[in-house]
Amino acid sequence: MDVIQLDAQPAFITKDSSEIRELLSHRNSVVRNQSLAEARLPAGKSTDEHYHAKSEEIYYITHGTGRMRIEDELREVGPGDAIAIPPGKRHKLWNTGTDTLRLLCCCSPAYEHGDTIITE
Repeated sequence: MDVIQLDAQPAFITKDSSEIRELLSHRNSVVRNQSLAEARLPAGKSTDEHYHAKSEEIYYITHGTGRMRIEDELREVGPGDAIAIPPGKRHKLWNTGTDTLRLLCCCSPAYEHGDTIITE
């Protein structure tokens, strides 16, 4: 049984400038076809606009408020919101609040830097 504690995972910066802690993936567990990570975005910051050629993503907001753009669609997001991001769709997330925006990121197939294409 793989049980991974969030606070025990080292943070790293993804290609889109997000700080993440990878919870489960092929790098640290028996999971082979997806990954789960927590991302943190400080107040006033944003990710770089990007897309993933192969991976579909789900963002689930756990803390804070933000603005999400997928292609030309823009929405305000907050705790309890789940966001579906299909492969090949440009997307960007801004932290519009005063606290750190925290979200769970699920990727299938698993997150890889090489699958992230920066568009700005």
